[in-house]
Amino acid sequence: MNNQANPRRPKRGSYRPKPETLALLKTSGNPINGVGEFTPRRPSPFFWHPPDQHPWGGLQMVAHENSRKCPGSAEAFQAAYTYPELVPVADTRNEATAEQLTAELTSFALAHEADGIGVTAMDPLYVFEGYAINEPWVVVLALAHNYERLKEVPSDETNGVGVCDVGDQYAKGTRSSYALVIWIRSQGYNAKPYPGPSANALALIPPAIAAGLGELGKHGSLINRHFGSGVRLAGITTDMPLIATGPDRFGADEFCATCQICTAACPPVAIGPQKQMVRGVERWYVDFDKCIPYFTEAASCGICIAECPWTRPDVRPKLLATMTRRLDQ
Repeated sequence: MNNQANPRRPKRGSYRPKPETLALLKTSGNPINGVGEFTPRRPSPFFWHPPDQHPWGGLQMVAHENSRKCPGSAEAFQAAYTYPELVPVADTRNEATAEQLTAELTSFALAHEADGIGVTAMDPLYVFEGYAINEPWVVVLALAHNYERLKEVPSDETNGVGVCDVGDQYAKGTRSSYALVIWIRSQGYNAKPYPGPSANALALIPPAIAAGLGELGKHGSLINRHFGSGVRLAGITTDMPLIATGPDRFGADEFCATCQICTAACPPVAIGPQKQMVRGVERWYVDFDKCIPYFTEAASCGICIAECPWTRPDVRPKLLATMTRRLDQ
């Protein structure tokens, strides 16, 4: 699907934010996110955190209202915020080996709505400033979009298919992460869930990359070898002894260096052609000040992840084969 095929998508560069939207963008988000910084540090709370933790509370409220105007979206996202009650940690521990516990945890997660799972050791840089996490392990769950629904983004009052699928995957992430936390606690170990769409203490993409769930794409989102960019994440922290799964390099980063599809599809021209230094790491970065006004007005957008070639089920196997050959050379 291209911009011309979807009447809800303005052509690249033709979008102009509403004055009232720009008035709510009171502070540039790029310095807060650490653009241009050469020293590693923890990320600052940002747009998806509670509104008293960042300068864009009013803009966040408008984004929320616009997304909920779409048919079916209010119910979809309400399910993402419906949490079951957590059980206390059991007095008796499962004393199996870390290998056995990791295998049991993986099987349980995949049997309870997770489409993928990765494990990595906690790194302080995964924790947002102002928060604390004490557990030594991070488990990240991948929730795959329905591509046929996702490609309908952006949504509006006439078509809510795309944003509803976003809400549905976050709801699946809530159910699967809470189910896994309850299981871990039943095994005698502490665990805490960190599902989306609202952000909490745990930044999800960095541990997801470290745990082998994908590579960072030019559009600032994760690219997974099985689901492309059509994937949402939920996190868990725990003190259960586990075995890390390790990164997965399959060529997405190299592909993004020359691909221009998400760049060309982005109405506010927020996706740049080159990596930038962000909190001490040279990586892909999406211009916050250009992206967020359109995201706010376009019911959470999603164009870049829908247009990504890796997200297309008919294209992804060919890309994997091509990039595997290039990496092996």
